[in-house]
Amino acid sequence: MGVTSFPKFSKSHVPAIGNDIDILFFIKNEEVDLQYLNYLKEITSFSDEVIAHWLDVSVKTLRNYRKSESDLKESLKEHLVLLLSLYQHGIDVFGNAENFDKWLDTKNYFFDNLAPKDFLSTSSGIRFTDDRLTAMEYGDNV
Repeated sequence: MGVTSFPKFSKSHVPAIGNDIDILFFIKNEEVDLQYLNYLKEITSFSDEVIAHWLDVSVKTLRNYRKSESDLKESLKEHLVLLLSLYQHGIDVFGNAENFDKWLDTKNYFFDNLAPKDFLSTSSGIRFTDDRLTAMEYGDNV
């Protein structure tokens, strides 16, 4: 897996989910900040409540992050980078964020009849979801 480019960040890129070392060094060497958080909100149709759940913060904390220039915690940066990487992969597979959001919000047999979005609050859940996207790329009916 390579590096994924985001249209909003001409100088920035996010490593693919399967490459933990690249993600680690990306978080250490890039300024993962409010722009990344705002970009996630921009590309998804999910509410602040859902995004806050994914990031394991309260809605109030999420909104405060958006208003201030305070630094994000390392664990939050990592989770944010993983979510953005997942979104880029999902957009590549589904053609756009809207179709990917619909898939994330639909109950799925491979996710124990839960919606994939319910798995995005942990790194392992994001990786599992990303693996399902890769399976779809290779013709699996996910």
